[in-house]
Amino acid sequence: MKLSEKSELDLSRDRSSESRVLLIGHDRNSEPLEQQLTNLHCSFTHAAGSADALRQLRETPFAVVITDPDTSIQEDLALVDEIWRLRPSVRVIVLAPSGTPEDLIAALRRRVFLCQCAPFDEREIARYAKSAIETDNSHVGIEVLSADRNWISVRMNCDLLNADRLTEFFKQFQMTLPERPPEEMMVAFQEILNNAVEHGGQNDPTKLLEIAAVQTARASVFYISDPGKGFRPDNIPHAAISYSPDDPTRHIEVRNRSGMRLGGYGILVASGIVDELIYSDVGNEVLLIKHMDSPERRRSTSEESWIPSRKNDMLEC
Repeated sequence: MKLSEKSELDLSRDRSSESRVLLIGHDRNSEPLEQQLTNLHCSFTHAAGSADALRQLRETPFAVVITDPDTSIQEDLALVDEIWRLRPSVRVIVLAPSGTPEDLIAALRRRVFLCQCAPFDEREIARYAKSAIETDNSHVGIEVLSADRNWISVRMNCDLLNADRLTEFFKQFQMTLPERPPEEMMVAFQEILNNAVEHGGQNDPTKLLEIAAVQTARASVFYISDPGKGFRPDNIPHAAISYSPDDPTRHIEVRNRSGMRLGGYGILVASGIVDELIYSDVGNEVLLIKHMDSPERRRSTSEESWIPSRKNDMLEC
């Protein structure tokens, strides 16, 4: 075989391996994830453990590594450093049995592609793995500006995949908090974040958004700032919120004429979930606020439910 032919063969082999996923320690109970990866036409290979994974990565430029779901986030982040010394461009999906808020923040700072704690959603993990294979590496950017469990501030490339990843991070992060915000708050956050990416940033990954999540004793707050020119909330003909409930599809006609995707319900959905949706005067900054009962109020409400009624001696519950 000629040298040029051998080089072409090696290059072809490398290209094909770039679409492969390396599963570390997934031999046990891994069928659901394997099936989901197969459904999405993602080829995969197993590694017995960290040492075997590093050995295989020296030989093969895998596109995605999914860590052992039985190892801790701290162990996985130590492995991430070793992986990136060998393959700086590989995307790492961290799976772990549990995690603290600080563990999740450390994973976000380390810029892993995704971090999930048990119980796992294998379908979602496979979907993220496929996205990690297909996306441009320069578009995958979420930078931590500052972070602790009460205040997380990030800068993000304007891309819907990043919006999806950041939303998933906040979902996982809130699951580790002793006082969790309502789950539907994340629906509102994702709707408004997607609007900021699509309309404020024009889906241009060279543009940046800034996002902050603040948790107080009385409220859960999200702040989103996009690089767009802004808008007036009372003048958005492509959004459902601009029309009366008797005419719920008028905005669809506007979107069709403008060549926009189906949608337009984001602000309407979000405003029905949060207690306050506040836009800046320009319209390119927004606060989402969901008030929470204080621990004292929750205990009081719980105790009151067991106080005997004065009308009768039955217990209210």
